[in-house]
Amino acid sequence: MPLVECVPNFSEGRNPKVIEAIANAIRSVEGVRLLDVDPGKSTNRTVFTFVGEPEPVSQAAFLAIEKAGQLIDMTQHKGEHPRIGATDVCPFIPISGLSMEDCAELARKLGKRVGDELGIPVYLYASAASSPERNNLADVRQGEYEALADRMKNGFKPDYGPHEFNARSGATVIGARPFLIAYNVNLNTRSKKLANEIALSIREAGRAKRDESGAIVKDASGVSVKVAGSLKACKAVGWYVDEYKRAQISINLVDYRSTSIEKAFDECCQQADKLGLRVTGSEIVGMVPLEPILQAGRHYLAKQGRITGIPEVDLVSLAILSLGLSEIAPFDPSKKIIEYAIAEEGKLLRKMTITDFADELSSESPAPGGGSVAALCGSLSAALSSMVANLTFGKKGFEQVNAEMDAISVRAQELKTKFLNAIDADTDAFNQIASASRMPKDNEENTALRAKAMEDAQKAATLVPFQVVKMAAEAIELAEQVADKGNPNTLSDAGVAGLTARAAGDAALYNVLINLPGIADSNFVSETKSEALKTAQSLRDRANALHEKVLAQLERA
Repeated sequence: MPLVECVPNFSEGRNPKVIEAIANAIRSVEGVRLLDVDPGKSTNRTVFTFVGEPEPVSQAAFLAIEKAGQLIDMTQHKGEHPRIGATDVCPFIPISGLSMEDCAELARKLGKRVGDELGIPVYLYASAASSPERNNLADVRQGEYEALADRMKNGFKPDYGPHEFNARSGATVIGARPFLIAYNVNLNTRSKKLANEIALSIREAGRAKRDESGAIVKDASGVSVKVAGSLKACKAVGWYVDEYKRAQISINLVDYRSTSIEKAFDECCQQADKLGLRVTGSEIVGMVPLEPILQAGRHYLAKQGRITGIPEVDLVSLAILSLGLSEIAPFDPSKKIIEYAIAEEGKLLRKMTITDFADELSSESPAPGGGSVAALCGSLSAALSSMVANLTFGKKGFEQVNAEMDAISVRAQELKTKFLNAIDADTDAFNQIASASRMPKDNEENTALRAKAMEDAQKAATLVPFQVVKMAAEAIELAEQVADKGNPNTLSDAGVAGLTARAAGDAALYNVLINLPGIADSNFVSETKSEALKTAQSLRDRANALHEKVLAQLERA
């Protein structure tokens, strides 16, 4: 299912009735999940985050922009954050099953509708920009709302909507972009000037270069020469937030793979120290993907000289603590991390206690069954390999394999999570078959629809264990590595990691083979069967060899 995220920013952060009215407009669209509403009093701005399939999300965005136009009067608006209209900016961000161009087209269609139906000037930006000079949001928003009327008179033509100033609503900037992390770093000062000094030092655009006399240096064309800041893909400004009684460095990380959260935080700490200031914590505005949070957790573990392959929940907790994300307000991972917030609700097998899972497994219900157990075995194999790596890292006499054990532990934790997800995916796939089988076949059209649904469901039910077979092959490789180079005191654990990897692979293979006869697509059947059998045989051979090796060593002990 294609999923898109929309993160509109509205120029209202103080009136709860207006904020709730916009939220209700979004909630009114079926198929859209409103994940987060993050108002700021000093900025007088609220960031909304919602997800869903493209068309419902576009509809929700339109209704929210419409409601903001009705309730927000820009002639009365004051706030710390740059803004150009009641709905200041409305970006679409691909989550899954969509390209950036898909999101850009979504932005264009929404922009046209907002311009035509609401009479609000719309400017496209980022990946939807109609010209290079409109790629950067700051350039589109130059001079803010107060300069918009003059800019429009002087040829600043919108992409959609009337080419005339809308005093009440201003203009709206709509676009498509990668995920942007809105991130504020807290300082132990009320000085906006000092906060801005740090912002100028870190942001990619930097600051104007000055000569020895303090005059701004200009090039031959009379344009100010810039001295780049220390962080790539980073925008920043300093401001004072009255509700917090402190200054902040307000940062937009436009590509967190170029500049990570922890890199921005550490750089702010260094720059603050030069000015006699202290960073006291930080906050994420809106939501954040899981990946950069895990990356931050690993970063601070590594700085402590510790192994980084630890459970996900512990990495998240360490990141929150290290970055001071709960200093101003509690950072709730279930609400602030996108993957956790959009996780399917309901009874998840992987969240059950061992007793509850075994009870559910032993009931008359056909699911969960062997496929879920195969995935469970795989998760236990990966967990054991991670444990052995953790019990080897940092131990005297094993210093030469520290880097290898760290890499193994990280990969094992990632594999463990994939196996755990497959526990539920296998049961979900079975339920999809059951649902398809209940479809009507009272006429030719319905019979054809049912047949296609059954075929799709059977393929899905086959692909889950097929992936488990392939993941089990990765698990046996990790087990071999820790058995070979890990702490000898954990050799039996490495051996069990090998046994459970084989169990996962063989059990998953059974589920692949039993599902294939129900699939009409002969190419799919032959290719899947061939690869599954080949992978499982290789896994079996390696697991048997590892078993014999471990058993021989333990018998000699």
